[in-house]
Amino acid sequence: MRVLLLDLDSMRPDHLGCYGYGRDTSPNIDRIAAEGVRFTNYYTSDAPCLPSRTALMTGQFGIHNGVVGHSGTAADIRSEGIGRGFRDRLVTDSMPALFRRSGMKTALISPFGERHSSWNFYAGFNEMYNTGKGGMESAEEVSPVVLDWIERNGDQDDWMLYVNFWDPHTPYRAPESLGNPFAGDPLPAWITDDVLAAHTRKVGPHSASEIGMYDNRTSPEYPRHPGEIRNRDELRRMIDGYDCGVRHMDDHIGAIFALLEQKGLMDDLIVIITADHGENQGELGIYGEHATADQGTCRIPMIIRWPGLTKGSVHEGLHYHLDLLPTLADMLNLEHAASWDGASYADVLRSEEADGREYLVVSQCAHVCQRSVRFGDWLYIRTYHDGYHLFDREMLFNLKDDPYEQRNLAQERPDMCKEAVYLLYEWHDSMMASMQHDVDPLWTVIKEGGPTHAKGELPRYVERLQATGRGHAVPELMKRHPREFADSGR
Repeated sequence: MRVLLLDLDSMRPDHLGCYGYGRDTSPNIDRIAAEGVRFTNYYTSDAPCLPSRTALMTGQFGIHNGVVGHSGTAADIRSEGIGRGFRDRLVTDSMPALFRRSGMKTALISPFGERHSSWNFYAGFNEMYNTGKGGMESAEEVSPVVLDWIERNGDQDDWMLYVNFWDPHTPYRAPESLGNPFAGDPLPAWITDDVLAAHTRKVGPHSASEIGMYDNRTSPEYPRHPGEIRNRDELRRMIDGYDCGVRHMDDHIGAIFALLEQKGLMDDLIVIITADHGENQGELGIYGEHATADQGTCRIPMIIRWPGLTKGSVHEGLHYHLDLLPTLADMLNLEHAASWDGASYADVLRSEEADGREYLVVSQCAHVCQRSVRFGDWLYIRTYHDGYHLFDREMLFNLKDDPYEQRNLAQERPDMCKEAVYLLYEWHDSMMASMQHDVDPLWTVIKEGGPTHAKGELPRYVERLQATGRGHAVPELMKRHPREFADSGR
């Protein structure tokens, strides 16, 4: 058995052709989707990067493994404490350890452990290749390492190769030699002139006026990445920059597939294609960032081609990315680890008759502190720290009618908000009752000064708001975040 897992950082599914995108961004990924199962309602449990990959590798929600943020206590995986044995739980319960239990060699090509000092990310791999730029790699720097590994190891039996590509992640970095294959394609129809004008007035990091998070600076090193979006030309630069990154990455994925075919390995290869999170491209007025617990950030692709099983099907059930571990365990005929929070969907791969979960709860604590409930056609978002976006405490969106989250229905549909809150607290009670610790790490983030990418930034952001004609928002920011102003001495 041979397995290739492609982890495509910041890859939102609806910018892939196989998910219905009108632009030709992903012909090689699309081919795999046509030969396997494509999941349409697949979500990371914890966003963004570090919480998501920690949940994937441990099979646990962030509330259980402790990693929900990008700094402070909530960026370190929880100690097993007095119950820890000679070796820790990851030796047997992590995703690569699962393949090791099945007698397979495991290899990782990724800089991610170093990027976030997430050394537990390496647990269970026989070989680790750090591509060396901490996530600033472009595909032409990653694929040669992959091709070399396949040349040296591909003919062996029983391996799992995990590969990270980074091109959809900001800043958009596709080389100029690619040109712009999307220059003549239409922009997203939902971002009308009126919508874009409203976005330019929005307050918050990574708004249309601050693509660089808290400012509009650009870098000559990344000409595809704008500093702000004031008009449709700059909007095109943003959308086309992202899509060029996807296409550049897909071209290199195609080169990997070509080598596997040349070596006669492709027909029997299990291919898994997924991501750590998506990338908002206008949802909630945010561009080029994965900063919220919403659809744009937390919905991710999942494509599984398992030769000899279900082919060319689409599954619409709700699933978490951490459901992958128990699914793989079932497919490999291995026991489930007691520590896992996931539920297997192996039946989806074996046939088309299987359901998903009743609802999902997803979390974001690195840019904002939010928990969201995804149920039926609805997405309910509850905000605990707004990351200076001035979000309403409760937001409710009907994703069937409003997939880009333009109309908050919380005031109009209190009945659906109440249902969502009930589900949120059912989940929370279950999580708290099933762990040794009595602290929810979301509140750890807040007690330690707030989410990483908002901490300490408010004073200088206030100056920018005043300088750009949005000073009207400052009193409300001061009201919501008095501690930040007090700490700054203002």
